[in-house]
Amino acid sequence: MRLDAFLAQHCPELTRSRIGRLIDEGCACVEGKAAAKPGMKLKAGQRVTLFIPEVKEASVQAQDIPLEILYEDADVAVVNKPCGMVVHPAAGNEDGTLVNALLFHIRDLSGIGGELRPGIVHRLDKDTSGVLMIAKNDMAHQSLSAQLKERTMEKHYLAVAQGGFSQDTGEIDAPIGRHPVDRKRMAIVPDGRPSRTEFTVKARLRGCTLLDVHLLTGRTHQIRVHMASIGHPLLGDVIYGSKHPPHHAPRLMLHAWWVSFTHPRTGETIRVEAPMPEAFARAVEKWREKA
Repeated sequence: MRLDAFLAQHCPELTRSRIGRLIDEGCACVEGKAAAKPGMKLKAGQRVTLFIPEVKEASVQAQDIPLEILYEDADVAVVNKPCGMVVHPAAGNEDGTLVNALLFHIRDLSGIGGELRPGIVHRLDKDTSGVLMIAKNDMAHQSLSAQLKERTMEKHYLAVAQGGFSQDTGEIDAPIGRHPVDRKRMAIVPDGRPSRTEFTVKARLRGCTLLDVHLLTGRTHQIRVHMASIGHPLLGDVIYGSKHPPHHAPRLMLHAWWVSFTHPRTGETIRVEAPMPEAFARAVEKWREKA
């Protein structure tokens, strides 16, 4: 069994991503030695120890930061995160985050995520814009988290990928894990977590393609890694992008377009859409005119 799977089985209070981070930080030991990676294969009878550092309390202040709320009721809110905004406070980003804005605009947030991540159900990279779900009570948080885990929540993104596609639709099924050398990056690795991405061509542009991307799993940097792995990196991606893109992009060309979920209280299916951001839309039209 993989080390991260073993720990997830025996530490149900920790998420798989949290366990992965703890292993990367050297907090997991096998037979007294720090484990090198989450995918380490265990043998029967080995002793595994996990050290969980104490959480340092931090006082997160509400800040009057403009925030577009796309949907809100007594249980759930869906916001449109701008490109360039960090989701939650961390070293180097103590304020000006989405959480700071949420504390100002939404008073009744779930406590499950803790003070640094109140009500946050999932995350978006700093340079990815679009729909992000917020739970306003613990019941809603547990329900939405379960829908994410069971893959009954549907999430679609708009992405501009380099190059042209011969087929109108496609699927990428390739495991993703930490890069074996650069631990700050993700990569396609044999012992990575199962990852599936579907995509549909929306428009063929000059030197690039506008895609509707449907996430079937939710791994860190999944769309960016998967598209780069098939030779179609996203424009504006400074980590996984091409050194010689066909155009200069004004931003990372990835936008969380819409989400569909079952309402935790009513059972109703709700779909919320974030319109294409201005800079994103301008770039697409510019490249469309030249196609």
